[in-house]
Amino acid sequence: MTRTSVTAAARLRITRLPRLGLLGAAGLLLAAGVTLPGTLSADAAGDCSPTKLFVATDGNDKAKGTEQSPFKTVTRARDEIRDKGLNRPGRMKCDIEVNLRAGDYPVGKAIGLDERDSGAGGHKVVYRSVDGPGKARLTGSVPVTGWEAYKDGVYRAKVPVDQPFYTLYDDGQRATNARYPNRKSADEWAPYLKSYLPEPTYEAVHTWLWANPGDWNPDWDMSQGRVTVWSGGSWSWFTDTVDIRDYNMKKSQLTFKYPTRFALHNSGGGSRYFLENSIDFLDQAGEWYADRKGGYLYYKPQGGDIAKAEVRRPVVKTVLDLAGSSQSKRLHDVSFDGLGVTQTDFPDWYRYGWNESGDSGVVHEYPTYDRQIEMPRNRFGAIRLTNTTGIDLSRMHITDTGFTAIYLLTANDHVRVADSLLERLGADGIRVEGPYPGEGDVAHENTFTNLFIDHVGELVPGDASGIELQDTGRNTVSHVVVNHSARYGISLRSRPEVATNGQTYTDGNKISYVRLENTGLDSGDMGAFYTYGLQNDPEDHPIVNSLNQVVIGDVIPDASMPDSGTRGVHMDAGGCGWAISNVQVGKVTDQKYQAYQCNKVTNGDWEDGFDASRMEYDKIGVKDSFPYPKPGTAQD
Repeated sequence: MTRTSVTAAARLRITRLPRLGLLGAAGLLLAAGVTLPGTLSADAAGDCSPTKLFVATDGNDKAKGTEQSPFKTVTRARDEIRDKGLNRPGRMKCDIEVNLRAGDYPVGKAIGLDERDSGAGGHKVVYRSVDGPGKARLTGSVPVTGWEAYKDGVYRAKVPVDQPFYTLYDDGQRATNARYPNRKSADEWAPYLKSYLPEPTYEAVHTWLWANPGDWNPDWDMSQGRVTVWSGGSWSWFTDTVDIRDYNMKKSQLTFKYPTRFALHNSGGGSRYFLENSIDFLDQAGEWYADRKGGYLYYKPQGGDIAKAEVRRPVVKTVLDLAGSSQSKRLHDVSFDGLGVTQTDFPDWYRYGWNESGDSGVVHEYPTYDRQIEMPRNRFGAIRLTNTTGIDLSRMHITDTGFTAIYLLTANDHVRVADSLLERLGADGIRVEGPYPGEGDVAHENTFTNLFIDHVGELVPGDASGIELQDTGRNTVSHVVVNHSARYGISLRSRPEVATNGQTYTDGNKISYVRLENTGLDSGDMGAFYTYGLQNDPEDHPIVNSLNQVVIGDVIPDASMPDSGTRGVHMDAGGCGWAISNVQVGKVTDQKYQAYQCNKVTNGDWEDGFDASRMEYDKIGVKDSFPYPKPGTAQD
């Protein structure tokens, strides 16, 4: 594989040589064996034969790692490269390929790669599903066995008390934690109950929930129960999933173990919620209940026959943890091609952000920002990247995640995610979270292209997004489909309290050829495409981001949603400085487009004179080269 561009290693070295002239820097880089634009290293100029290692499900980690004698685990192949210095600068003359044969590879602990595992000399370390995309799968779950009949078609099995889990899978699909009321369908979060206010003095509480009289059965056992709630009353912005610390069913009152993001009553309105994880709710096929204290899993199988069920419990939240040890020591020049990543866990409880400014305990220039980032305990994904550059994730199939599929945390640049299918996701599809405002422009120039992202936010319907960009700029998002999200399709955010002096790092994003279908299914005051807090100067709004060739389907929420309407494009609270062109929106409950007068719109179908002939429908969405059957199609 020849490379004629500046590698990730080169980019890092350039940033460390700010006082050298261009020729001086180029000379040092060439001396180090790094390829510059328009040049070829001696090694790259001719043909080279990649170093190949093989991994197979029936392999042996004491083997040689050859095609005839493969390793059994990815970590063994990684260690072979490390221990023998196969990727050492000066020694690495061509790519290194780790070829995974078809099959499922159990991951009981996150597979970690750091700067020691990087490519060198313009070459990459490539981890590949050698038998085709999606054929080799890294799975974060283990089978549940030893089932015995319980009653009423429910079975139970012993599970380790010291390995609690918070989602479950059966036959490659997410099962439902037993809940009340039962969900309307597998694709809908409703119906809900609604919290009750016994007296006005309790309107601001975050830890007490009262039920309307008659909503609960006083005999229910809620000793290990949880609640998922759209806290905030009439606001439908975030969902909290919290354990019940104490309960009094006769008084219709619950006490939460952790405070919710917003009060359980707001402006006289109660919050939508459902109860979960009680044996008393286990009444439908496909539901489960975890007795975490006693060490039992209860499950009512689809079809009624536990012998035909393939029940698996997750044992990790992250499968691939790609992290350099610091911003100056990054993991770089590594590719993942065609791997499947599946069946990871949800956190033991979830809330988005701290409730008050500065609650993180970390001193920052803008302490209000604590309210707008994931708490450290929730900064993970099935694949997480931290302190990386030049990482490539292509032809991936990421499915059935407990939380976000791909999480780029803080310092990541020149990451490429392409030609991949992400489906049945606990939270976001792809989340890019740059640093606190004012801490450096270190999350930028990433590419997300030819992606189908389906069923987003299955466990976090509040604030879920197919792609979320936060405090990150100069990214390219193109040829993307996002389908079935309770809230956003694509969002780009910072904070309106932050001054417009470049500290939000959100300029230069280009989003094009995107289709957003079935978004806003359970939330309000939103847009399928959404921005927040990007340019906050009241007068100066230079055009720095672009949105072009976008089709947005109907944005119609569940009838129980009490908030203000849904929109196609919502440029909220400083969502300024955009060139918006050739955008078509389906049915909404509010406006197709809502924004301040601070963007340039050309050919949006909410304006008179919309010209559909300027829409490039044949190019919108994933390309014909997409390597997987598209969900919801005849191929699926």
